[in-house]
Amino acid sequence: MTVRAFIPYGDRRLHMAAEPVAAITETVRMIWDDMIDTMEAMPGVGLAAPQIGIVQRLAVVDASERRGQAVRMANPEVLHASVQLRAHDEASPNLPGVFARIERPRAVTVRFLNDAGEIEERDFVGLWATSVQHQIDHLDGRLYVDHLSPLRRKMLVAKSAKLARR
Repeated sequence: MTVRAFIPYGDRRLHMAAEPVAAITETVRMIWDDMIDTMEAMPGVGLAAPQIGIVQRLAVVDASERRGQAVRMANPEVLHASVQLRAHDEASPNLPGVFARIERPRAVTVRFLNDAGEIEERDFVGLWATSVQHQIDHLDGRLYVDHLSPLRRKMLVAKSAKLARR
């Protein structure tokens, strides 16, 4: 398994919708394994394949306290979202050094293809729900800063670029 490099915010692959995964193959499983290693090295609670330059609808999420509980998802989609919102400071290794408080539904029901190649529906709550939604945004070509006003987004992107030059 390998820790992969993150692509920079300006890379077009971060801003385009990822391609659906037709089947769970050994290649997909190897990508998931690398994604988990990369997520743990951050450390973070989720990772989407486009963040490491793979434009496929693959994500991993592990918001457990003990770690080692990663959920591997292909083609995840939100079926239901709670009306109640939860605010959380979100960040991305593709835009290092900055973060913003984002409000998202507190709970979601998500359908995805699991590591056994079966369609699964699962409820996620709290930080798990936040991370799943954050990863699905990445798969749709959106980053957390896209939830902000254009001015606030521009300021954070500029600040991240300035920090990267140091």
